[in-house]
Amino acid sequence: MDTSLVVGAGPVGSRVALLLAERGSAVRLVTRSGSGPDHAAVERVAADASDGGRMRALAAGTVAVYNCANPAYTRWGTDWPPIAAALLEAAEASGAVLATVSNLYGYGAVTAPIGADNPLDPCDAKGEVRVRMWLDALAAHEAGRARVVEVRASDYADGGAGSHLARNAPAVLAGRTVRVIGDADQPHSWTATGDTARLLVDLAGDDRAHGRAWIVPTAPPRTQREALGDLARAAGVPAPKVSALRPRAMRALGLVVPMLRELAGTAYQFTAPFVVDDSATRDLVGWGPQPWDETVARVVDAARTAATAGAR
Repeated sequence: MDTSLVVGAGPVGSRVALLLAERGSAVRLVTRSGSGPDHAAVERVAADASDGGRMRALAAGTVAVYNCANPAYTRWGTDWPPIAAALLEAAEASGAVLATVSNLYGYGAVTAPIGADNPLDPCDAKGEVRVRMWLDALAAHEAGRARVVEVRASDYADGGAGSHLARNAPAVLAGRTVRVIGDADQPHSWTATGDTARLLVDLAGDDRAHGRAWIVPTAPPRTQREALGDLARAAGVPAPKVSALRPRAMRALGLVVPMLRELAGTAYQFTAPFVVDDSATRDLVGWGPQPWDETVARVVDAARTAATAGAR
């Protein structure tokens, strides 16, 4: 039986671990606390992903190392580099494929749909971190020291608290005004976490995909207003009132709210069209994204479940 190392048990990492287990692989799932989904084929391990020696030991004998880690948004500059270095080193030492989940920050502000081969031109520190991670991994691949692949997702529709859409679902269900970033009426691509996990696992085992990055198959773009209206229709409630928080206001509030300061750096993604071109990926793997209605229903169900649990 093949064994894989999965680092991170967030929405994507947990799905990757379960998908691998369902496909007959053994999984070592690493988080700081040893948390993660309960499955007979998933061994949950408490470890620090930035500990190179520990990651080398855990990666020994594995066929793939899945980087699904997700450091605190306000700590990317300090936390990502040692994690990325430790996991690349572990892949090099073990001979395992390094399969990394990434995003679109490295492309910066764009004026056309984003394909994986678009120039990398980050316009904030978080984008620079992601670009450096990829260039380091690619250099190792081109030098023959490692086999690497990266998948890049747009904003997650169903990513829980980390999703611009999902975190507003409770307000939609409660009939409250929803405040969004930037402009509520700009087209935006929303990726499903399940599609990201599926692509990551598929490409880790596909030699044709190695040595480059791929855009996750993603549903047709929806504006923030449209997407929130979709949530309302799925929940059977009126469409919410929507107000927008502009980048200048976010920067001002960021003086006292660190998270808003970080979000202001990527507000460009919501002030102009920000959509993906996933055609190259679809041509390679032969499948497209989950139906948008199913993703929306899952977001509504999760919000209702959380509300019920909170009431109890």
